[in-house]
Amino acid sequence: MGRLEFFIIIINPEKNDPSAASGSLIAPPALPPCNLCLSLGFKPLSVIAEKRPSESSRQTPPIHQPATTLFASSVKKSPPDIPAPDRPNRADLSQLLALLRPSFSRYRWRLIAGFSALLAVDFLQLIIPRILKSGVDGLAKATASQSDLLALAGLIILIAIIVAGLRFVWRYLIIGFSRLLEMAIRNRIFTHILKMDALFFARHTPGDLMAHSSNDLSAVQMACGMGLVAAIDALVMSIATIGFMLHIHVQLTLLALLPMPFLAYFTRILAGRLHHRFNTVQEQFSLMTEFSRSTIVSVRLIKAYTMEKFQTGEFDKLGRKYVKNNLGVAYIQGLINPIATLAGNLGMLMILLVGGRLVILGTLTMGDFVAFVSYLSMLIWPMMAIGWVANLVQRGLTSLNRIHHLLTQQSTLPDIADTGEQPLLQPSFNLRAVCFSYSPARQPALRTVDLELGPGIHGITGRTGSGKSSLCRILARLYPVPDGQLFFGGRDVNTLPLAYIRSHIAYVGQEPILFSDTIAANIALGRPEASEEEIREAARSAAVHDDITNLPDGYATLIGERGVKLSGGQRQRLALARALICDRPVLIIDDGLSAVDVATEHEVFAGLRRQFVGKTVIIVSNRIKMLSLTDRIVIFEEGRIVSQGGHDELLAANSLYRSMFAKQMQVPAGDGVEP
Repeated sequence: MGRLEFFIIIINPEKNDPSAASGSLIAPPALPPCNLCLSLGFKPLSVIAEKRPSESSRQTPPIHQPATTLFASSVKKSPPDIPAPDRPNRADLSQLLALLRPSFSRYRWRLIAGFSALLAVDFLQLIIPRILKSGVDGLAKATASQSDLLALAGLIILIAIIVAGLRFVWRYLIIGFSRLLEMAIRNRIFTHILKMDALFFARHTPGDLMAHSSNDLSAVQMACGMGLVAAIDALVMSIATIGFMLHIHVQLTLLALLPMPFLAYFTRILAGRLHHRFNTVQEQFSLMTEFSRSTIVSVRLIKAYTMEKFQTGEFDKLGRKYVKNNLGVAYIQGLINPIATLAGNLGMLMILLVGGRLVILGTLTMGDFVAFVSYLSMLIWPMMAIGWVANLVQRGLTSLNRIHHLLTQQSTLPDIADTGEQPLLQPSFNLRAVCFSYSPARQPALRTVDLELGPGIHGITGRTGSGKSSLCRILARLYPVPDGQLFFGGRDVNTLPLAYIRSHIAYVGQEPILFSDTIAANIALGRPEASEEEIREAARSAAVHDDITNLPDGYATLIGERGVKLSGGQRQRLALARALICDRPVLIIDDGLSAVDVATEHEVFAGLRRQFVGKTVIIVSNRIKMLSLTDRIVIFEEGRIVSQGGHDELLAANSLYRSMFAKQMQVPAGDGVEP
């Protein structure tokens, strides 16, 4: 067992997690971007980063279970304690249209101009059959001269030129509007995501959220662009064309429209099936997107375990299922369009048989017959458009329903409007019998915790899963707590705006979250206006300045996605520098120096002592040397505080702390220990 643990730790340089030593490759849930994003290290307009699962939620699988199976299944299953998101129920049409109403109202004049151009095109197209009727009747009666025919031809050419210009106008205005609508909804989705809490991101994978902002929005854009154009164009052309046809011959018109009821019936049936199948396609696309994302960000782990072929096979399975679902949609589409075309062609066949006989009998003039056939040809497009529009509308409604389901989800974190709070008098936390669980079905992560954290440096320690990280998360207001249990600056956190609390906290997590940008940009993330000297000073305080200057491009070095070009210790110190440059009253370091050597750790601690005088620093660590330098040490066990005090006091009073000291200082457990 010992050899296996050592082997796993070596081949997985990205992780320094005890769970990895037991063969665990559980996919971590995504960190929620929120108003604390700058202090936590989230970059605006970037993909949502990942972090390790909470200590209380880790579940180490049996060592004999294949790691590849665990990794591949991570994108298919939700954590056992958090239910997978249900397939959204179909919302009322009024609720879905409410998502579109702001953009339609804002760009109403653009739409009015665009649809005016579209109606003008339809009107000009309806004139052409009347011109053809005049020319054919003139030829049939031998009354049309060459100049008359040339005039009619010139008029048709002029109409065609005007139609071409007006088509450009309505395409620019209406299709452009659909892109503006797409942008507005995408921004709303992104803004909504930033406001959500951690539980939301436990239910929705990044791949699913990306699918909402890409594939779903594309379907909505098509429905509100070409779908809306085709629907209005088909409606106007149908009414106008049928009116002209009735004017020419009533009986022929009724005969031509005979297949229409059958077309409407089949379209209604197929549209319902199309909605269900397209919803399945979108869900499968979300799965495939998430699998691709998780594979790419974990590519080094995959190579370490030689999982390339396995992951390729899993992706191939997802792709085949996606293609199969799309073929199901294509099957319905393949039925709608031919049925619509068949209905139009059947009408044309009846007109040729009956109308041709009427011309022979002299009941209908040749010009009227040519005009009628021209109008019927125009009517075939609206008949075909019924199928196309039904397809676009069903796709759009399905995607809009998924977006509506996403946007109607609310954060469980209570928040109030920012009314301009007074400056923080003292950066302190007061916990009164705090009980916290990630879900009702799970054991509490914190149990009746009473703790005061005022100015000074506080060390938090305990075994894995004892609740240390859970404490940090509720202090940073990432999870809700009941009223009267958590106080910040002497006030109940549920009576303070989230932004107010988070703006006073700098947070360094267990795993540093860095972005594919320069080192300077990563450090200045929380203070984009910071000067070059301030960036360098923060790096010196985090003991990473010398490492940066040794790089070829110094602070202008591009570090790659998630800082892949840096070592683990360099990434952690860079994340610490990002927190230090914000200079906030509270600093929380959740095991954020675990990959740093002891000498550097002491250098960092000395910098914290100088910079955070009169401020509150909370350091989660299991390193005795680091803890011995703090003002007070709090020991957690199974979500409870079992002991707290100074280094010497805990050595004498707490067996766990004494055992940690003995192991790290290589003192025999039975010997007396001296600080």
